[in-house]
Amino acid sequence: MKYVTISLLAILFLTSCKQRPKESEATQSAKPDYTKIGMRYAQETQKVLGKNLKATIQDKGVAEAVVFCNERAYPLTDSMATHYQAKIKRVSDKTRNPMNKANATEMEHINTFKKQIALGDSIAPIVQEKDGQVHFYYPIVTNALCLNCHGTPNQNITPKVVEHLSGLYPEDQATGYGIDEVRGIWSIVFDASENPE
Repeated sequence: MKYVTISLLAILFLTSCKQRPKESEATQSAKPDYTKIGMRYAQETQKVLGKNLKATIQDKGVAEAVVFCNERAYPLTDSMATHYQAKIKRVSDKTRNPMNKANATEMEHINTFKKQIALGDSIAPIVQEKDGQVHFYYPIVTNALCLNCHGTPNQNITPKVVEHLSGLYPEDQATGYGIDEVRGIWSIVFDASENPE
């Protein structure tokens, strides 16, 4: 009987030891997918901005969309940042609003994305973990709608829109784009412990 008890204890001990790596693997696989989280933040914020911008264009025209961007883009972005408890910015190397100027790190990523798009490479977000935070970067690429305000003056951009842009953004550099060019990037920072759901 004594040997049976010792044998059972040994089997239980060995079984529990073998299961520990599986628990560890489960813990590791439960690590949040920071790329997925960053993409969700960028896409949802873009969706909110795009929906409001399109509604303004349909109701009031492109010139009033410039006013919308001037007055509402920051508050809408900030509300999404508050919702996700993250820092969400759109930055560029050619700014319309000087507050959106990319820093040195962001500028490197803008150049990386520009090269990838010029070569026709597939685009993947850049995700970096540093000091308990995740830094997420993803390009904002122009489409036909963008050119109404970011294309070439008097070609894609009407004189009335040019007038609004000049009045609201006297230091505007954000024109001269074509379709499928990197207009800027999403620069998003959130806690590394962020839950993916």
